[in-house]
Amino acid sequence: MKIVKTPKTAVHIVEKEWLNPYNPIVVNLIGAGGTGSQVLTALGRMNHALTSLNHPGLMVRLFDDDKVERANLGRQLFATSELKQYKAVAVINRINLFFGTNWKAVPERYDKKSMKQQPELVQAGLTIGCVDTVSARLEIADILKQANKQAGYNRSKPLYYMDFGNSRFTGQVVLSTIGQIKQPEMKKYQTVAALPMVTDEFKDLLVASEQEDSTPSCSLAEALTKQDLFINSTLANLGASLLWQLFRDGILTNRGFFLNLKDFRTQPLKVTAAVGIGQTEENTQIH
Repeated sequence: MKIVKTPKTAVHIVEKEWLNPYNPIVVNLIGAGGTGSQVLTALGRMNHALTSLNHPGLMVRLFDDDKVERANLGRQLFATSELKQYKAVAVINRINLFFGTNWKAVPERYDKKSMKQQPELVQAGLTIGCVDTVSARLEIADILKQANKQAGYNRSKPLYYMDFGNSRFTGQVVLSTIGQIKQPEMKKYQTVAALPMVTDEFKDLLVASEQEDSTPSCSLAEALTKQDLFINSTLANLGASLLWQLFRDGILTNRGFFLNLKDFRTQPLKVTAAVGIGQTEENTQIH
């Protein structure tokens, strides 16, 4: 009788120093718009929960060179009193006042020119991208890959990159490693050291998606024809839940998800030993 072996479940084990850290984990959040402002609020809640559990918590830097416009009110987390302020400054000040944190606003673009002038700003274990152009994503990926190679041993060395993207009713979150994360040997699971970058795995789909109209909206009503009112907050909370698993459990079977808010469907993106295994029709759209 032939014995058929059941394949092991593929998992990713978080960087070992994150399992019981002595210092806050440095997070770079890029973009303070519809998704970024929501993600920052989720990070504030997460930090409060982590520190309550005797974890050193998070140290967040928020990058955005845009200022608050009237069209941002309502869909993004800004008030009338914050008009004409830098988005990064407005939302970081609010989070610091509410949670008692000392997080930093960087009202600049996160690009090669700025990071070359201030290379210390690239040093963050986790980078979260909430940008809406393919060129910005490709530039972020290039910066992180280069910084990972040059960092050597550094507790703030870039290790993980989480990318958020969406259209009007659909979106996705993809968690990647920047290089490989050393994995333990496990009898029960197949450990996966590298999670592919969204810009490598889905580059063609990203380029195709950018052919759509991406011009700024002049009013909230116009903005809502391009992005549904709750798509950003839904993505932010689901993405934050994935990060919560990363910090609390230290083991992941999923590395992201695809969301269709109109149909109320979410499709997980599984950790796999090889790129392309386990992908579904949901993967044919990426934003």
